[in-house]
Amino acid sequence: MKKTKNTSIIRDMSWLAFNDRVMQEAKDDTNHIYDRLRFLGIFSNNQDEFFRVRVAALSRMLKLGKAAKMHLEQNPEKILQAIQDRVKEQQRDFDATYAGIIRELGKNNIFIKNEKQLSSKQQSFIKAYFEEKARTQIVPLMIESIPQLPLLHDKSIYLACVLGSNENPMMQRYALIEIPTRNLPRFVLLPSEKDTRDIILLEDIIRWNLPNLFAPFGFNRFLGYIIKVTRDAEFDLDYDVNKNLVDELEKGVKNRKKGKATRFVYDRHIDPGLLDYLTKRLSLTKKDNLIAGGRIHNFKDFMDFPSTIFHDLVPRQKPLVHPLLIQPCRIMEVLNRKDVMLHMPYHSFDSIIDLLREAAIDPFVQSIKITCYRLAKDSKIVNALINAVRNGKSVTAVLELRARFDEEANMLWKTQLEDEGVNVILGLPDMKIHAKICVIKKREFEHTKEYGFISTGNFNENTAQFYGDHCLLTSDRRIMADINRVFNYLEFPVQKAAQLKACKTLPTSPLTMRSAFVNLIDKEIKAAKNGKEAGIIVKLNSLVDTVLIDKLYDAANAGVKVSLIIRGICCVLTKQKTFKQPIKAISIIDEYLEHARVFVFHNDGDPKVYLSSADWMVRNLDHRVEVATPIFDKEIAQELIDILNIQLSENVKGRILDNNQRNEYVPVEEDAPEIRSQVAIYDFLLNKTIAI
Repeated sequence: MKKTKNTSIIRDMSWLAFNDRVMQEAKDDTNHIYDRLRFLGIFSNNQDEFFRVRVAALSRMLKLGKAAKMHLEQNPEKILQAIQDRVKEQQRDFDATYAGIIRELGKNNIFIKNEKQLSSKQQSFIKAYFEEKARTQIVPLMIESIPQLPLLHDKSIYLACVLGSNENPMMQRYALIEIPTRNLPRFVLLPSEKDTRDIILLEDIIRWNLPNLFAPFGFNRFLGYIIKVTRDAEFDLDYDVNKNLVDELEKGVKNRKKGKATRFVYDRHIDPGLLDYLTKRLSLTKKDNLIAGGRIHNFKDFMDFPSTIFHDLVPRQKPLVHPLLIQPCRIMEVLNRKDVMLHMPYHSFDSIIDLLREAAIDPFVQSIKITCYRLAKDSKIVNALINAVRNGKSVTAVLELRARFDEEANMLWKTQLEDEGVNVILGLPDMKIHAKICVIKKREFEHTKEYGFISTGNFNENTAQFYGDHCLLTSDRRIMADINRVFNYLEFPVQKAAQLKACKTLPTSPLTMRSAFVNLIDKEIKAAKNGKEAGIIVKLNSLVDTVLIDKLYDAANAGVKVSLIIRGICCVLTKQKTFKQPIKAISIIDEYLEHARVFVFHNDGDPKVYLSSADWMVRNLDHRVEVATPIFDKEIAQELIDILNIQLSENVKGRILDNNQRNEYVPVEEDAPEIRSQVAIYDFLLNKTIAI
């Protein structure tokens, strides 16, 4: 295949541009102030993961040199420098945005107070709070007395203290206190005057109470500054088949906590001597992303800022129940007649729970098989599976233990499911299982009938409330036959290795998905070259794969109308001299997280529509088990096309993805209505519900 040269945006810089779009939402004063605070939290959480994963990977590559050259990372040193420069710009932008939000809160008589701004009543409150709840949760570390500096936890913040005596200048010591946010809320409501709502952060309660901790040791001068370390989150697994994967994962999770520091963030007003001491003890250099910030770090906690202090919050629209699945009904009987498509979070995820619950109690259901990647904390999916076992069903759960940052939770689920009699299958040694599939086998008269679902997102009722995903419920024999083949492969990867390749309807990774999409794009190119109408719509989280990017360039060169909706990383250059028409690419950042992967090919006026759990990235196409499914039901296919067209017409929360990554908003054309797609999609589905 002909390859283009130097025609892709560097993925890490594209990711930083994506996080800039999140920051735009924090800046947008048309958003409620509560939502703006949450977007600051999302920005911070995103950046933490970026440093844990991408910056860590680039740092490892830099050490390995030429042996580490990988796709789009031929010059890790240059990329790391560009990242460091851009992140420092973003930090300044972040600080200014937060300061503006604080001013807006003040106009609404909401104040985040520090330890120096408290009334006598509030001082009494935080003294009592500290004594009753916080004191027993903390153990200060006198770090100068410790030969080996204790490991600073990646997701924690620390109060780095300078302790001194006004009478004895030589009496100075350094101490560290881990802020116990795992056990106590970060935000504490203070007693306030009428019409005023005051909040204090947990670290400021501890900062005010430093004399209570250290005065008995002769200190009377106390300074405290928040610091934070971000560590390399990747860990290597030994894929020796003789080793226990759970043991290897447990070891890997423990080693992750000891990962190399990839970023050190500190209060820019920190005592210079303390900063110098900490960087030396942590073996950090200027190349290790030393970032000066404000008083507050771990802004990810602002995702959980208390909403109760706002009296004007408008509750989210209640999710719709798909009109064909309103209870009481037998969902499998509905699926005998036609497929059903759920669009979360506009549709209720409860319908999936209802189907599993129905399968658990139906006396003719024989077995349930399902893949589990990221489950909810109190998973109703797990509850339905356990009840199915108790009702005598054979239940198999394919549990991917290596779902990043959910490894420990999934190991606990493994134990619980196995204790209840569920057959738990763990991930394959050399690839993750990322497909979102389920099959239910039911004996009907003399035949076995199969029902199931394929989703673009996780089977997680919590994230389904704010992740935009699609889930196809079906009994189509073509689809179910291939889902069975995938499960056969997952259960017996050696004996049934040919099963994945034998799939006739579902393109699968790591075998056929990339080539299937290449073939579909080629058909559109051929149509365009023959003077026919040709078009492609691709919706993804991330578009990185160079083979598919080059193929989209070929399509644009041939005159195919290419439209992209990419939430996060987009390495495509949308304008080039060779294109007969530019590629249209937008990103939508709004209240819900756009998480679906959808593909539409014009196909000479008879559109082919696919859903998948896979982004167009090397890891999804070559190193994971994934599936895509065609949508055979014409009505559902058109419904998905209509939803994509609503999103392509977005002109409120849409940003243009151009070659320069400027994140300019999609303009509102003269006399055109404003279209906020997430609102419009809800109204679209509501009208369809009413019509039925």
